[in-house]
Amino acid sequence: MIAQDTVETIRKFSRIMVRELGLMNPTLAATTYSASAVHALLEIENHKEITAVELKHLLGLEKSSISRMLNKLNESGEIKEVQKGTDARYKSLQLTDQGLDTVKKINNYADKQVMDALNHILISDQKTIAQGLKFYAEALVACHKEKALQLGQNIEIVSGYRAGMIGRMIEMHGTYYSKNYNFGHFFEAKVAASIAEFSQRINRDCNKIWLAIHHDQIIGSVAIDGEDLNNHEAHLRWFILDEDYQGYGIGRKLLNEAINFCDQQAFSTVQLWTFSGLDAARKLYESFGFKLVKECAGDQWGKTVLEQQFTRKKLE
Repeated sequence: MIAQDTVETIRKFSRIMVRELGLMNPTLAATTYSASAVHALLEIENHKEITAVELKHLLGLEKSSISRMLNKLNESGEIKEVQKGTDARYKSLQLTDQGLDTVKKINNYADKQVMDALNHILISDQKTIAQGLKFYAEALVACHKEKALQLGQNIEIVSGYRAGMIGRMIEMHGTYYSKNYNFGHFFEAKVAASIAEFSQRINRDCNKIWLAIHHDQIIGSVAIDGEDLNNHEAHLRWFILDEDYQGYGIGRKLLNEAINFCDQQAFSTVQLWTFSGLDAARKLYESFGFKLVKECAGDQWGKTVLEQQFTRKKLE
């Protein structure tokens, strides 16, 4: 059992550290930037290659907050975005020459701040303090990871129609693909028409849809259409997950439900159509046994892209 006086002592001196390190001020480390922006610059330098989504999870910030902060750093000339692989969504954040100079100044300032404080501490105690801070920081990180795991576990996966489902699925697709790939009304209208049509057949034994729910809000979806391809083939459709919930294993849970259903129905194959550049999704598909079988230029999405067909054959 943890003693209450230990808790109170840690809290008391944590507050003092926050004040003395300047974390209460609007700017930090002799820069014109907030504490979150300074930490972002340091982590971009430490990781060399990191995406906005990865940085969001690392810093524990909301999507809107990280977007505003990165826009400011980009406009200020501190960072730049470089496309990572072939996936247009995944852009690596890198420091510019100006950013490297800024981080150097931040590190010099922080080093001096630490050394000035250590000069007031016996040499024999300095390593003890460093080790204690390390253990405490690692414990805080473990707590954060535990909460993230709990979030993934607390997402409810349900099957079948749910009020508002059609509109929400259309919204997620329209917003996501407009933001990341500049797809327009043609794509959104096509998604709307296909989901509306499928909803009329959703209760047939060979068709099924799954939704990821958090606080009664739909945050993800996937469906299996067992009719439109004929030949007892399944069509995996409308797999999408709200960006705020990516990275917690929820997409894998949705796909797992869909693939288990396909195996139960003994479909000869499961087909899905996508386009080149969705590297993260492709990696997930391939982990479930899908293989790329066809690739060609097409405009069925309302914009010319390199279309791809993935196939998963029935397990023998």
